[in-house]
Amino acid sequence: MDHWFLGSFDTHIPWWFILVAIKAVAAFAILVVLTLFNIWYERRVVSWMQMRVGPNRVGPQGLLQSLADGVKLALKEDIVPANADKAVFWLAPVVSAIPAFLAIAVVPWGPEVSIFHHWTTLQLVDLPIGVLYVLAVSSIGIYGVVLAGWSSGSTYPLLGALRSSAQMISYEVAMGLSFAGVFLYAGTMSTSGIVGAQQSRWFIYLVPSAAIYIISMVGETNRAPFDLAEAEGELVGGFHTEYTSLKFALFFLAEYINLVTVSALAITMFFGGWRAPWPLSLWSGANSGWYPMIWFLVKLLIFVFVFIWLRGTLPRLRYDQFMAFGWKVLIPVSLLWLLALATFRQLKNHNDLTGANGTAFYVGVAVLFLIVLLGLEIRERNRIRSTPPLSVPGFQPLAGGFPVPPMPGQSAPPVARRTQYARTAALTAATNGTIAEEANPE
Repeated sequence: MDHWFLGSFDTHIPWWFILVAIKAVAAFAILVVLTLFNIWYERRVVSWMQMRVGPNRVGPQGLLQSLADGVKLALKEDIVPANADKAVFWLAPVVSAIPAFLAIAVVPWGPEVSIFHHWTTLQLVDLPIGVLYVLAVSSIGIYGVVLAGWSSGSTYPLLGALRSSAQMISYEVAMGLSFAGVFLYAGTMSTSGIVGAQQSRWFIYLVPSAAIYIISMVGETNRAPFDLAEAEGELVGGFHTEYTSLKFALFFLAEYINLVTVSALAITMFFGGWRAPWPLSLWSGANSGWYPMIWFLVKLLIFVFVFIWLRGTLPRLRYDQFMAFGWKVLIPVSLLWLLALATFRQLKNHNDLTGANGTAFYVGVAVLFLIVLLGLEIRERNRIRSTPPLSVPGFQPLAGGFPVPPMPGQSAPPVARRTQYARTAALTAATNGTIAEEANPE
């Protein structure tokens, strides 16, 4: 038995177990540190976009502000609503946070490296169905959201939970369909195998699949402009309205870790994973050793910047528009694109798609997609034009027994203006009354 790590201690712990433990602790630490950094990163970038200062007091350039906020959350009073189901109320943040950590286990951060003179990959576990594992684990987080809204015993958290669960389930369908094209070209569902298949060229050339996934991952993480589950103007704070202290911090932690997870998965599936971009790839040592981990982190920060950019620039969508976009646009387009990819792959395997035939196929698919998108847009516009205006009930100023303002589409009845004669008569009566009082003070 190898005792290389613990020196003179007599132990039967195998070296592979200690390597796995080191990688698990390192992955956990990286996710926590990235969460603290991304919160600071988001504040600084949004403040720069909106010409504000941002955090700059706690630590150099405000770098310790996220840590200070975490300490503040831990020291705040933990409040549990009286109507809450306390067991489920406590369990929901844990159910939401744990899957966020588990999903990163199959993402490769680099190639084989030497740790304590033993070669191991910078990946916690390499499953043959790694991508399906990520989809399955991320789906479990929905239960935490639903349980949090239901167990709070309040109306707005329940509405936020229903919104969030419907939103996450809807966009997971399009996300899974976007991966199918990558599976066809990589020939595997293993994340490390997909990175290996991108040695010659990245799968970013599957543009529709990449675009569908990027849109879906923003909707999956409830980030702006798809943050309908936490719409402050409608639902106060969403499913976590009643949460405080560390339980709220767990939801916050899960959101930012999910942001890292979906970004890491996008890099793995479409952007070469840990492989160096051109022209760095021309260097023979760019894709060996510890350098690939640097390229992976740089790509990750670029994706986080895109998330922040969307939040700082785009307005929030209306909920019905958002759901219609997922079910009526993303999913049909994903199915059509997958059908085209499967046809192309079959023709390619039989050498029927070469030269002029290949060019004609590409042009035909592009024209078909343009026609489908144009047809969907025309159909939606015609539906909006043909929809009759909503009938708005008449305005009742004292509905319910107390004064109420007019709702959208209603108008208050005009107040009758007094004529000049009525104003003159009222003024004359008031003047005569004043004179009479002065003449008869008793």
